[in-house]
Amino acid sequence: MNDEIVHRKKRKFEFPHVFALLFGLIIIAAILTYFVPAGEYERVVNEEGYNVVVDGTFKEMESNPTSPIGIIDAVYKGMVNGGEIIFFIFIVGGAFGIINATKAIEVGLANVSTKLAGREIIIIPVVMVLFALGGGTFGMSEETLPFILILVPLLMRMGFDSLTGLGVIVIGSCAGFTASFLNPFTIGVAQGIAELPLFSGIELRLLLWVIFVGLNIAFVMIYANKVKKNPETSIMYELDQKWNLEDSAQYTNVKLTGRQSLVLVLLVLAIIGLAVGVLSYGWYIMEISSLFLLVGILAGIIAKFRVNKIAESFVDGCREMVAGALIVGIAYGVLVILEESNIIDTILFHLSSILSVIPSAFTAIGMFITQALINLGVPSGSGQAALTMPIMIPLADLAEVNRQTAVLIFQLADGIGNIYAPTSGVLMASLAMARIPWTKWMRWIWPLLVGSYLFGAIVITIVHLFVWTA
Repeated sequence: MNDEIVHRKKRKFEFPHVFALLFGLIIIAAILTYFVPAGEYERVVNEEGYNVVVDGTFKEMESNPTSPIGIIDAVYKGMVNGGEIIFFIFIVGGAFGIINATKAIEVGLANVSTKLAGREIIIIPVVMVLFALGGGTFGMSEETLPFILILVPLLMRMGFDSLTGLGVIVIGSCAGFTASFLNPFTIGVAQGIAELPLFSGIELRLLLWVIFVGLNIAFVMIYANKVKKNPETSIMYELDQKWNLEDSAQYTNVKLTGRQSLVLVLLVLAIIGLAVGVLSYGWYIMEISSLFLLVGILAGIIAKFRVNKIAESFVDGCREMVAGALIVGIAYGVLVILEESNIIDTILFHLSSILSVIPSAFTAIGMFITQALINLGVPSGSGQAALTMPIMIPLADLAEVNRQTAVLIFQLADGIGNIYAPTSGVLMASLAMARIPWTKWMRWIWPLLVGSYLFGAIVITIVHLFVWTA
């Protein structure tokens, strides 16, 4: 008996699994439905075709609290609502299962790593700037997912860890998205609702983009240097061993075969096609999924795989993505609770009511905090703009906050939230594909997160008082 007691005392605290954390958020959201009244704003379709709320039309409605069974149902409904991203993960994962079976990426990454020996750090700012440009111009988000299966192993082979590999992609694109200057899904929608010229104020936003992206690159590079010098300092050191990259050391001095070279050329053409399709033809998840499925099949044919070998490799790739796909579905379950109970509009109404009585000097910061909170429940940039801007713009006018400042407030709060919100399907999918628990990610980025919010608050204050004055 005494030995059992001693054993219990020695047992270390175990942080909850991400599934448990997300299910806990579902329960918390369900509890809120019993205390927050249901309500809604009237909505209309504006000239740009966006479904926006009408300020001043909020009314309470019959409450619809979530039942205990509804909590369980939310998981299933979340899986259904997140189906696009979930199956995107499976298809891309399966396609890369076929590509990886050719060993083309394995040998190619080994050769790149060898050529950059001693200069590996230079790849970080170069790649981050490219992703930041994507985030700052066309709102690159879901489009980053296929790159995770390429760049994370590459950075790990170069002596960094999976956090560095994913940070280059996610932090790079999110930094560009946050300080974007041509993003049609955030700035375009918000300025349209605010009745401002499209992409006006671009000069200031370009300056902010340079500063903010530079700070984010510095954060990743400082950490990367530390891990490079001592890999055991990595938060992900033990978990990263599961990648089994040491087994691929045998490919370091191996040259690419002709067929492997063709597979890599095919992959490069796919990435170019992805950029062209998104920018010129409005491609989204379905088209990107189809592109990589085609690439995977063609890679198997080039490698002279049997039909069964292609199918088996596809299944192996999907198998690696199962946990991540499920995480996305559970994360969407939180949104199901909030939407079905009709409490999102109520929360927005009461937050805007509080802002209306705050002294004008502090209204801009109050709006920033409000947008940051709303982002947890409405992670979609364009969705959040359509929900909040019709209310925030009149509020900004009353509080003598310039409309450009109101757009900037929304833009910064929405973008910063994308880097940590557990309700963001894209972030949870990214973490799953890189095999990084959300808790580990948060442990790493919290200094960047705090710094980003402080940066945003300082910028908003300066802009409100000295640049875009009412």
